[in-house]
Amino acid sequence: MLSIRAAAAGAVTLSLALAATACGGGSATGGGSNDSPKTLTYWASNQGASIEVDKKVLQPELDKFEKQTGIKVKLEVVPWSDLLNRILTATTSGQGPDVLNIGNTWSASLQATGALLPWDAGNFDKIGGRDRFVDSALGSTGAEGKDPAAVPLYSMSYALYYNKKMFADAGISKPPATWDELVADGKKLSKDGKWALGMEGSNPSENIHHAFVFAKQHGADFFTADGKADFTSDGAVAAVKQYVDLMAKDKVIAPGNAEYAQNQSVSDFAKGKTAMLLWQSASANLASQGMSKDAYGIAPVPVQSGTPGTGKQVNSMVAGINLAVFKNTDNTDGATKFVKFMTSDAEQKILNKAYSTIPPVKSAQSDAAFATPANAVLKDTLATSAVALPQVADESQFETAVGTAIKGLFADAAAGRPVTTASVKAALEKAQQQMPAA
Repeated sequence: MLSIRAAAAGAVTLSLALAATACGGGSATGGGSNDSPKTLTYWASNQGASIEVDKKVLQPELDKFEKQTGIKVKLEVVPWSDLLNRILTATTSGQGPDVLNIGNTWSASLQATGALLPWDAGNFDKIGGRDRFVDSALGSTGAEGKDPAAVPLYSMSYALYYNKKMFADAGISKPPATWDELVADGKKLSKDGKWALGMEGSNPSENIHHAFVFAKQHGADFFTADGKADFTSDGAVAAVKQYVDLMAKDKVIAPGNAEYAQNQSVSDFAKGKTAMLLWQSASANLASQGMSKDAYGIAPVPVQSGTPGTGKQVNSMVAGINLAVFKNTDNTDGATKFVKFMTSDAEQKILNKAYSTIPPVKSAQSDAAFATPANAVLKDTLATSAVALPQVADESQFETAVGTAIKGLFADAAAGRPVTTASVKAALEKAQQQMPAA
């Protein structure tokens, strides 16, 4: 039996032994059938600055789909803080949507439940073929050697966003390329009630993304080659400590960021409260909060030394959103039509432009609309210096356990408690004990 640990208001262990037989779609009653599907339910992830922003982006496209096919799509935008728990609950209860967005890092974990429709050659043919999608995006759709559990919808990478005026006022002529440079610049920028860098210490997913990149830069990982948890290696411990030390030792992040959740750091940057932001494809989010694109620059995320590249110079995880179908939905045909619609060239251009993300569909990605300076940084990062998080069955437990451990370390830093190598290792040891037994 496989158990997945997820946390919302505390750790909850959900048994997935019945997932393959108990899971079902949200349109089992009154929603039509494969012969004539009339209704689909769709859980969308919160991509924009707010749920209302997402509804304004998505509803016109869902109306367009209904006009083309006669299939009505019932939309629910689910906050990231709730999404994984909601999905895990749906796999056991059978009360879930027909189609849903999943973070691409969860693909292998959700694949292991047996609840999602496998995208074999036949299913890919129904949406135009597997070769329409870029390889980096397909690399985060499930375990190697298995049919993907989802198809790519939005591709993203992290970048460093910096406030041009705040940099100029501090006498800084260019964005930092290394962490040492970021800390040195950060000490010049952290003054007069403003801070150098925004982070979200209470957001486990953000914690994991940054800790994973730091670990890669230290030549480490959080899993062994055969997929076993390895949270306490010297490199992993050093990576987490370096990340938390941006607040604890270097003092370039405000202590209050220890309590920040999704989008709060983006809002601070948009309002000029912080000079730098590390975020996934933030341009549309910043624009929706009133920040002019001329007010900030975009650069690759710093590395330990030199410039981003392969090996230890990894500077982003392969970020993105995948689109999945619950395997036992009564509307398989309608759900497949919806996936085809959402991954069509036309919709890929509309949706990825709205969210300032990169289309994972090759022909859409090459469109002139995605040839902006911001996208140049993101596309180059995805092509040359980003690595997918481990596509292992225990990945979602890893995000919860380690992400929450780092949340606790940020709380220590904010309270002035020492963050030492020993305390970091102890927190990671405790997180590793929460993982399923090998």
